[in-house]
Amino acid sequence: MTFLHRIEYAMVRGFLAVFRRLDPRRASDLGGAIGRSIGPLIPTTRVANANLRRVMPELDAAARRKIIRDVWENLARNAAEFPHLANLRETASGPGYEVVGAEHVRAFAARGGPGIILTGHFGNWEIIPLAFYRLGVTLAFFYRAAANKAVDETILGLRKAAMGQKVAMFPKGASGARASYAHLTHGGVLCMLVDQKLNDGIEAPFFGTPAMTTPALAVFARKFRCPILPVHVERLGPARLRIVCEPLEFAQKTEDKTEDVKATTIWMNRTIERWVRARPGEWLWLHRRWPKELVIK
Repeated sequence: MTFLHRIEYAMVRGFLAVFRRLDPRRASDLGGAIGRSIGPLIPTTRVANANLRRVMPELDAAARRKIIRDVWENLARNAAEFPHLANLRETASGPGYEVVGAEHVRAFAARGGPGIILTGHFGNWEIIPLAFYRLGVTLAFFYRAAANKAVDETILGLRKAAMGQKVAMFPKGASGARASYAHLTHGGVLCMLVDQKLNDGIEAPFFGTPAMTTPALAVFARKFRCPILPVHVERLGPARLRIVCEPLEFAQKTEDKTEDVKATTIWMNRTIERWVRARPGEWLWLHRRWPKELVIK
């Protein structure tokens, strides 16, 4: 481990130690206050502002600033809540979560065989594997490993502790794609966060603007003829979340594979756009989702 990696690891461990000592609500509030105050000063904020100007031109500067503050606040709350994931349960109020559309999860589980969960970076998305495990659905998902191996192992350890077992995760890239294909072949459930740019994906409209999008969900769903369960997380308050599950969908399958994949990918982007428009401050606007030449500076 390099000196800088040691420093980074020590900072992460210190952060977790501080927030672990607080109760979930206070930890979330403290994290939110930090994110709301410091986040907008970070250079990445310019990306979020450019994205908003491009695809939501009806917003004035004040509205964009509020959304960006909300984005940073939500992201920092997520980090502060991370050490408490194992203690968050389905409850009627207070720290924890509620599930809307649980009947769709039951229908999804009852089918057996492979299945896909469509989701994105909304609210505290880390709660999805834990909540579904408690609903009787064990899922796997893609992830981008932290560059610092020690930090990555710490994150993986927290996820394992929350679920009480090892979580099946596939690294992004060719090897992860092969592993996820095998997982579906053996009847597994794959959770896919599909709201970020994929340079070698396919072009599909997102907020009326062409955006490079992963076709993997559409390809898998068409190949396996398995159900797609759209799920996203809404933030209701400090360490208080709502998991919204929508009716099952199925990929289009005709004699034209290319058009089928395109049609399902367009539907996928429309679904995500609907969620973003409903609660824009809870989505991750901080990445370059659209081509640079299409984004207003």
